[in-house]
Amino acid sequence: MGRKPPIRDIDESALQVGEAQDHAAGVKAVAVSMKRAYEQMGVTRTALTLPLVNQRAGFDCPGCAWPESEGRRRPAEFCENGVKAVAEEATTRKVTREFFARHSVSELAERTDYWLGQQGRLTEPMVLRPGADHYTPISWEEAFRLIADELNALDSPDQAVFYTSGRTSNEAAFAYQLFVRSFGTNNLPDCSNMCHESSGAALTETIGIGKGSVSLEDIHRADLIVVLGQNPGTNHPRMLSALAEAKQRGAQIISVNPLPEAGLLRFKDPQTVRGVAGRGAELTDVFCQIRLGGDLAFFKAIGARLLDAEDAAPGTVLDREFIERHTHDFEAYRAQARALDEAEIAEATGLPSELLDDVARRFARAERIVLCWAMGLTQHKHSVPTIREAVNVMLLRGMIGKPGAGLCPVRGHSNVQGDRTMGIYEKMPDSFLDALDKEFGITTPREHGYDTVESIRAMSRGDARVFIGMGGNFARATPDTEVTEAALRSCSLTVQVSTKLNRSHVATGRTALILPTLGRTEVDEQASGKQFVTVEDSMSVVHRSRGRLRPASKALLSEVSIVCRLARATLGPDHPVPWEKFEADYDTIRDSIARVVPGCEDYNAKVRRPNGFVLPHPPRDAREFPTDTGKANFTVNPLWYPKVPQGRLLLQTLRSHDQYNTTIYGLSDRYRGIENGRRVVMVNADDLAELGLRDGQRVDLVSEWTDSSGTTTERRADDFRIVAYPTARGCAAAYYPETNPLVPLDSVADVSNTPTSKSVVVRLEPRR
Repeated sequence: MGRKPPIRDIDESALQVGEAQDHAAGVKAVAVSMKRAYEQMGVTRTALTLPLVNQRAGFDCPGCAWPESEGRRRPAEFCENGVKAVAEEATTRKVTREFFARHSVSELAERTDYWLGQQGRLTEPMVLRPGADHYTPISWEEAFRLIADELNALDSPDQAVFYTSGRTSNEAAFAYQLFVRSFGTNNLPDCSNMCHESSGAALTETIGIGKGSVSLEDIHRADLIVVLGQNPGTNHPRMLSALAEAKQRGAQIISVNPLPEAGLLRFKDPQTVRGVAGRGAELTDVFCQIRLGGDLAFFKAIGARLLDAEDAAPGTVLDREFIERHTHDFEAYRAQARALDEAEIAEATGLPSELLDDVARRFARAERIVLCWAMGLTQHKHSVPTIREAVNVMLLRGMIGKPGAGLCPVRGHSNVQGDRTMGIYEKMPDSFLDALDKEFGITTPREHGYDTVESIRAMSRGDARVFIGMGGNFARATPDTEVTEAALRSCSLTVQVSTKLNRSHVATGRTALILPTLGRTEVDEQASGKQFVTVEDSMSVVHRSRGRLRPASKALLSEVSIVCRLARATLGPDHPVPWEKFEADYDTIRDSIARVVPGCEDYNAKVRRPNGFVLPHPPRDAREFPTDTGKANFTVNPLWYPKVPQGRLLLQTLRSHDQYNTTIYGLSDRYRGIENGRRVVMVNADDLAELGLRDGQRVDLVSEWTDSSGTTTERRADDFRIVAYPTARGCAAAYYPETNPLVPLDSVADVSNTPTSKSVVVRLEPRR
């Protein structure tokens, strides 16, 4: 399987490879930020916009979900990639009807994601009619009528799929899931299915709630922070300030990752003298360069060593009181830990036993431990067991519900956690659905819906005929690109609610709509006046966000308006949900949220507090664990890790420093020394020598996937330049979405069904 790469509006022949950097941020980050802001927004708009980012009277950054301080905030409460995200949204560039008249869909389909995103903001609703090759304007009323007619003509509501990205506000998300369930389906796939679903599944089973258990202050107070499968210097750079503060207070940091990342080596905070004129803050004390997929073995090794240390000095290592009072099944865990094979641990992790001994001693000595992780742990076949094993280690030391300690899955998109809280989930519990029914006098469906992978399968089979995407870029965020795009093209209707042009606008159904929406930075004015929305960060803090800029076009509607008008058109004027009131005044939505969503009582008052409010988290707040056993659960997880055939490598897909999720800001991955191109594959120099390849050589990437029946299929991504890079032996790395075609749709994590984008078996074929 394969697809010809798009026409190169990126000139890969201009690619330059230099030395990787040993630090993140610094003066260079400020210069790059300002340059990108001026290019996209201009000087005046930049000066008006950036002082409002992440401020109490401003708007939440549309980038990552890292929390803000509850105390005094810096005047520049943003990072380099936050500036890029704001600049992309607040750009003065426009995509108008004249643009679509000049460019056919066929032509746009041959452009790269970078080119598409750089064209600017969408300005009015557009439609692609059956058989047409150009989008043309359509009124909002006609667009809603077209969607409503298509939805109401389906044989079953389950023939429609309603996707959500993490940029959607709490108010829009609540209204969206309410519309979808009023329509009659739970087909609510979202971006969580592809990133932190494994975290939610493992945490729900082990501690009873699928969210992290720490606050920002816990990070500051920890004396040991372990960062696993994560690159905060690029993906959530404001985390570096928290790590630097923890270091200043005496914390040690252990980094566990296949690649050395500049942001975990040294942080030059450009808002401090030391960050401008000095060396900045050294962050990592111990770097564990683990093989991809070896994290389960890593935690097994640490747990076994902690048990041995407790045996050698009883009462000095394990938190016996916590284990006896608050946990379940410790003896089963301890029994399996005794059967550890150190040779297999070494093979799985690639780490020497002496290093694991050192890490275990640090775990044993620390009084306050925080574990942080991201997609490096969540996108493997065995991701859920890996995270369960991480919880095991923390339970041994009693590191949940303790100040300065806990579990910290670091979410990516700005409100992905809030979307889930508001009901964007294909398997919401009956208690939530019962509350919806009671609040609105409706009957919501109980049969579980499709997640992201199942949605693609359903569209491929013809079981789903309408796709509606509330934000995001489904065609590029998902695995197995050829299969996904074919699935979208098999639909009778695809609808994308978007701020900017992306690949999903050219992978269309028979009829396609683009519905342009307001950005986070823009004023949202409804019948009752100017509105604000709310979001939830990675640490369960809910707070306000209010846009201040003039909208990019008078024809834009807010996401809330789009949902409410679509609901009225589809469900009719007599539907019991007060859609018109919801659109006119978002306070009315929040009043319903307060009565439906657990922990959101008195929502309107709480979110008007200067710092918002923190959602309840029983394990964190009171060491209460809402699991089936009523306690935190130790689990037994058989050791598993990827085994790669001779002559193959294990590939992880990752971001460049110049992108966020599927949005590509530019062509500079300067922390890794890669400039002016993206089609690169990073491989250890020793592996290159063993494979008979060389730095700078052009190769095709071919993934090999063997399914449960023993059938092996191949997928291709052509023409990549090899970059000799100090990644772990046997491993490789390359940027997505260029490498998404290599990730098989059926290669998913057990339990969570998350695509295995961090463990793709590939071979490198030299180009002729």
